[in-house]
Amino acid sequence: SAECLCAKCLPKKLGGTIFMAGIQLSTAGVTLLYAAEATAGTRPTTGYEKISEIKSIPELNPEPDNLETTTLEETEWKTYVPGLKDIGGALSFTANLTEASMTEWEGVVDAYDTAAAGNKATWFCIVIPGLTKALYFTGQPSPMGMPAMEVSAVLETTLYITPTGAPQWAAKPTDLESMSLRSSTKKNVEV
Repeated sequence: SAECLCAKCLPKKLGGTIFMAGIQLSTAGVTLLYAAEATAGTRPTTGYEKISEIKSIPELNPEPDNLETTTLEETEWKTYVPGLKDIGGALSFTANLTEASMTEWEGVVDAYDTAAAGNKATWFCIVIPGLTKALYFTGQPSPMGMPAMEVSAVLETTLYITPTGAPQWAAKPTDLESMSLRSSTKKNVEV
C-alpha cells in the first residue's frame, strides 16, 4: 500500500518539521515613517508619523568591502574577509510634490532640528506589509529643493535623508494600526 503523505502524516515522516515556501510580498502599502527620540539614545516604539507621497525607497543593503588577506603561502586562490558596508551618503526617496507633501517634509526637518537641539536622534522606519519587523535607521533630513521638471509629467521631488546610524531590523512600531487609521482620515483632496 502507498504511504500517506497528508498534512497530518507527513510531519511524522520528516521528523516533525515541515518547511513551507514563503509567501512572496509586494511593495504595495510600504510606508516611510519618522519619530524623534523622547529619551536620547532610545529608539521610539510609538509615535511615528507617516511621510506621505513616497514613490520609491532606495536600497539599504550595500555589499561589504572585501579586504584581501592573501599570504605568500597561497598558491591558487586569494583570500578575503568582509570589511565595512557603505550606504553611500544621503539616501534618495522619490515623492510626489504637492503643497501638502512640501509642508509635511518641512515638519520632518523641523522635528529633526528640535530633536538635535536636545541631543536626540530622529529615527526613520520603513514598514513592509507582510513582514513582522520593520527597518529602522537614524538620519538627518535635508530641506527640499527645486526638482527637475518636464512637459507632461507628474511633479516629483527627491527627499534626502543622510543616515547617522546603521540600518537595523526590529519589531514594527506598536501603535501602527491606530496610526494608519489616523493618517487615512487626514487625506484631503484639493479641487
